Amino acid sequence: MDVKIIATKECTHRPNLEHELQQLGVEYELIFVEDAPDVVKQFNIRHSPNLVLDEEVVFRSQPSEEELKAALGLTK
Repeated sequence: MDVKIIATKECTHRPNLEHELQQLGVEYELIFVEDAPDVVKQFNIRHSPNLVLDEEVVFRSQPSEEELKAALGLTK
C-alpha cells in the first residue's frame, strides 16, 4: 500500500499522524504542500493534514486511531 501524508510545514496535527503511522509500522512518504504545488493541484488539497492511500485521499484531517487502522486494513 502506498501511503502519503500531505501537509503544511506548520501543521500541528502532522506529527501526531506520523507518530501513529510509525507506531503501526506503516511506511509513508511526507509531502509538504509548500514544496509540491503539483501535488496540491492533483489531490485538490485545501486543509492539512491529508492522508493518501494508493493515490486516493482518504482523510482530509487528523483521523482517529480507529479510523486510521480501518483505512489501513489493520482492524480485526
